[in-house]
Amino acid sequence: MELTVWQTFVTVCRLGSLSAAAAELHHTQSAVSRQIAGLERQLGVPLMERHARGVRPTPAGEVFRHHALITLNEADRAVRAAREAGDGAFNRPLTVGATPSLAAGIVPEAVRALLRQAGSIRWSLLPGLSAQLHHRVITGDLDVAVVTDAPPGLPHDPRVERRFLGLDEMVVALPVDHPLAGRGPVDMRTLADQTWAEDNDGSAALLHQHAARAGVSARIDLTAADLPGKLALVATGHAIALIPGVLTRALRTDVTTVALVGPPTRGVYTITPSRDPHPCAASLLDQLTAAFASVRPAHAAHRLSGTAAHPALPDCQT
Repeated sequence: MELTVWQTFVTVCRLGSLSAAAAELHHTQSAVSRQIAGLERQLGVPLMERHARGVRPTPAGEVFRHHALITLNEADRAVRAAREAGDGAFNRPLTVGATPSLAAGIVPEAVRALLRQAGSIRWSLLPGLSAQLHHRVITGDLDVAVVTDAPPGLPHDPRVERRFLGLDEMVVALPVDHPLAGRGPVDMRTLADQTWAEDNDGSAALLHQHAARAGVSARIDLTAADLPGKLALVATGHAIALIPGVLTRALRTDVTTVALVGPPTRGVYTITPSRDPHPCAASLLDQLTAAFASVRPAHAAHRLSGTAAHPALPDCQT
């Protein structure tokens, strides 16, 4: 089977339209249809079905799409690696994913420490939610992802290696002129009449669970598209918000935080592919452990036995 046909199929699945896929791939719609039909004949099962607004994969098509993505990503990496080796300057890029709060400080700090010791490495940082990052590690898009077990949690998947970095205590973000700014840990019942803003279901679940334990409810009246949007609502006085403690050092200057009594926590983990890990992955994990330990509150510290903060680094260029 030609990989170009697999690419056509994956593109049709992503766009949900034969005509849109044809336009993106610079093919005619009839050519795209013939490629999909030929693939279905080879596999002996229908891969696409029509619906009111276009096409979608059948159950068999969805299974094939999943494996086709992995194959196409690996093929792309193989081509790039061969070309780089042919130029005599192979340096496998390091692609790191992280949740927005961890991408704001912990991960760049850890990569800086890695580069200090290992020298020049091409790398990139892709933010996303934990479930998205987990999927991208499996498909080969990411070499390392830094994720959390906030609801709905992390799946147990033999295709990835998971390493616990520690517990992160959630805190409350407030505008700097809020009456509670500068005070010590506050009980959730003190915040029962406040307006809250949220940007994702996992954080909202932690907030509702913590409020329920205190015997109150949290009124989430405002929803933001992302973490910066949530902090903008806080800074302008529209709401307060539950945010990760690791984000405290990277906050904008018009936002402050207050600790909670018995705060909700989330576990922070790294995940890497079980097979063919990046040569620098192990060293980066150690640097991430050190970076996380340097910012988490002392009362949330969780000792990880047998972990070296600054190990000898392997050759990351191969």
